[in-house]
Amino acid sequence: MEIKTGKTIFISAGDISGDIHAAHLVQAMKELDPTVRVIAIGGPRLKTCADEFVLDLASQGLIGFIEPLKKLPLFFKLIKQVRTILQTRKPAAFIAVDFYGLNHQFLKVAKAENIPAYYYVTPQVWASRQYRAERLAALTKKMYVIYPFEPAFHKTRGGNAVFLGNPLLDKMPAPLPKNFEIEDPTSYAWKLGLLPGSRRGEITRLTPVFYQTFKQLCKQYPNLQAYIFLLPDADEKTFIDLMGEEPPANFHFVKETDYKVRSQMDFLLACSGTATLENALLGVPMLVAYKLFAPTYFIARLVVKVKYISLVNLLVDKPLVKELIQQDATVQKCVQVTQDMFAHPHQLADMHRQLLALRSSLGEPGVAKRAAADILGDL
Repeated sequence: MEIKTGKTIFISAGDISGDIHAAHLVQAMKELDPTVRVIAIGGPRLKTCADEFVLDLASQGLIGFIEPLKKLPLFFKLIKQVRTILQTRKPAAFIAVDFYGLNHQFLKVAKAENIPAYYYVTPQVWASRQYRAERLAALTKKMYVIYPFEPAFHKTRGGNAVFLGNPLLDKMPAPLPKNFEIEDPTSYAWKLGLLPGSRRGEITRLTPVFYQTFKQLCKQYPNLQAYIFLLPDADEKTFIDLMGEEPPANFHFVKETDYKVRSQMDFLLACSGTATLENALLGVPMLVAYKLFAPTYFIARLVVKVKYISLVNLLVDKPLVKELIQQDATVQKCVQVTQDMFAHPHQLADMHRQLLALRSSLGEPGVAKRAAADILGDL
């Protein structure tokens, strides 16, 4: 099916994962409608597929309650710039992708200019500050949510939300079969993956913890191989500086976009966030660690209304993966959890099975194309 509208669409993403989802949506739109023109705020992936790129906001590494305050001058300037574009160019639609903070301000500008707005990958307002759901309902024509329970949540708050599947399925390969029948765990060549996060603060706080965990585990598991997963444009020296030394030969840096190496891991130490759901879709067992800037964590405890910090545990509504948060995210506890999993491979096998069951509940690939067709059909 090919649609020809000749329309201009403004799309905004504010972080790395949102940039990836937004780029997939834009590519799907352009496949369906080669005449569509896209103005974008986002990151490097949106920059490659947009016709006009305003700012790389995704690389600013904005997270939390306190840290973004340092960027207020940039935010005010950007809101003004978006208002000018919407007033003078009158795009056919505004699409926000994740990242509530600035996107909420942009949506208010679009509403004032009578430009229909859509939200692709709606922020998880069900987890904290649920009053935001009513705001989104008032500012959007339609929301494309990523978990099957979300349409009902938004409907009770006046929102038009649809679940077309989780967009991570568009980029995730099929999980590899795994064999956890291991006779001698101590001599086994375990593959341990490290995912310290994508934002500067996450990387700074978790890289040393994960690296020292690896070093401690090597004492008991001499054939252990570790792999730290970095963004494609990440500087390895940044991580070496945080580790405090050049790593040994059994420690590997990985920059990949196809998940081939990550899918081979036996166990992962992962920062809380999108990566944990990616791991689940790959069927790779994990523990989840998270350390926030102290004032940010204090505020988060007041506003977050869910039992778990990891998406995996939230979706299955039980502590399937171990969570180590703030003062619990230590080398000692990471080592203890990993040793327990290695010593009892049947636990790894059971977690692998439950993660694959979770994958089957999140829909089928082709999410971006379905959303693109829906939006273009409206236009």
